Amino acid sequence: MCMGKNFKEKMEKEIKKKDSAEKDFSSVFPSIKLAISSFLTRKKWQMAAMGLAVLLTLFVAALAFYSLSPIDRKNLTVVVDIPTGTSFIGATEILHQSGLIKSRLLFYALTVIKNARRQIRAGEYEINTMLSPSQMLDKLIRGEIKYYKVVIPEDLTMWEIADRLYEYKLINKDLFFELARDRAFLESLNIKAESIEGYLFPDTYFLDRSMSTRRIMKTMVDTFWGKITPEMLKKAQEMKWDIHKIVTFASLVGKESGVNAEKPMISAVFHNRLKRGMPLQSDPTSVYDLENFKGKIVRSHLKRKSPYNTYVIKGLPPGPIANPGLSSLRAALFPADVKYLYFVSKNDGTHFFSETFAQHVQAVNHYVYMKNKQLQQLKQESYPSESAEQSSVEGK
Repeated sequence: MCMGKNFKEKMEKEIKKKDSAEKDFSSVFPSIKLAISSFLTRKKWQMAAMGLAVLLTLFVAALAFYSLSPIDRKNLTVVVDIPTGTSFIGATEILHQSGLIKSRLLFYALTVIKNARRQIRAGEYEINTMLSPSQMLDKLIRGEIKYYKVVIPEDLTMWEIADRLYEYKLINKDLFFELARDRAFLESLNIKAESIEGYLFPDTYFLDRSMSTRRIMKTMVDTFWGKITPEMLKKAQEMKWDIHKIVTFASLVGKESGVNAEKPMISAVFHNRLKRGMPLQSDPTSVYDLENFKGKIVRSHLKRKSPYNTYVIKGLPPGPIANPGLSSLRAALFPADVKYLYFVSKNDGTHFFSETFAQHVQAVNHYVYMKNKQLQQLKQESYPSESAEQSSVEGK
């Protein structure tokens, strides 16, 4: 009985021992499982981080190579026009369509690095493909747009100026002529007249296609006002002439002569005629309102009924007939101190001046004769055999 009891107690102790061990293992196992899971998770993150680092390194290397390499080694010059108001995405699309962006992703990344998304300026650009994308972006940020050197000679009409600007595709012609007579626009430019004629100052301008038609016109008028000095304004007040009358008078002077040295004498003739109530009889005024007139002025033109024709009206025309330069404006205010009433072309760009009608007729006959003689000489030089044959016949 005793042995049986001991054996039973021994077995119970063994069972309790086993149960305790199992309980201990069960309590340890979750910790082991958690440790293993944590290890594997850290491993995955480490591998992912390493992969991301490799990808980032490759991307940075690709971006550096892209940013500093030529766009295209063919050494081409590409002209692109980014209109005013174009968004960043729109500008990028224009560059892409022009073959200047090979990778949009890398270009976008480059713009982020340079903080250029809102800094690209509108305008027309000439971009050489040997530039790198980074250099091209710098050019767009700085606004190194293509400028057109436009020379506006003295004494062109506003129609001729519009044609010249349109040649460079710098203006909208319809809008130009609409603004040329727009009262509100003219008032904003301090022009107290029916049109902008006379106030588009002749000069050399550097213009770009991002400039609006309105802005270009304003630039030319601002140049005009910049040339009017206090001395000129004071003289106009002394003469009791307003700016519009001066510009109108100056436009006649400029149209009659391109030689600055004789403009004060042309001016004196017109001033002397005005004082005597004589018609100015300036030939260019007779054809000013003829659309697209480019021919020779003939006697029938001088008889035309027109508000501008100074052969049939008294005094000055209602407005300028061209856009005079500074020499003509000054001549209008400061005429030569002479008594001349007439002038005639000497066929060399200059004029002969006379005080009396008799002197003028004599001068006209002389220079007409000289002109005919020159024409005859030119004809003989051009057709010598024909002239010789004609002389032989006349000799008979």
